[in-house]
Amino acid sequence: MDARFFGKTDPDRLSPLTLAFVGDGVFDLWVREALVSGGNRPVKELNEQKVAVVCCQAQAALAEKIQPLLTEREADLYRRARNAHVGHCPKNASPAEYHAATAVEALVGWLYLKGDLPRISELLSGILSDLSEP
Repeated sequence: MDARFFGKTDPDRLSPLTLAFVGDGVFDLWVREALVSGGNRPVKELNEQKVAVVCCQAQAALAEKIQPLLTEREADLYRRARNAHVGHCPKNASPAEYHAATAVEALVGWLYLKGDLPRISELLSGILSDLSEP
């Protein structure tokens, strides 16, 4: 990534779906880092564990866990992202799961672009601590 762009994007000016686009990548990387923090393991095993967490169903379950922890501003963004018109839904997820996953990704994207990595870690800590155990 070109360093001249980092920290120069105002996340409050982006749509929830654009924030989800960013959050999808950040969430994926966060999970990968949590997995490898437990030490070396076969890549196939790491990928299987990653796929189990970076999916609509797991992100929807995470959404239920973090909702009580959200600030008013975070909850507002979460609702806007959850209600955004996504235009499609994967075959292996219900529309409710897909919308909840999109909302989680938008929240992660917004926090990342704000530079609030500690808050991302705080919200994802439960899922990441489970992953880092071998």
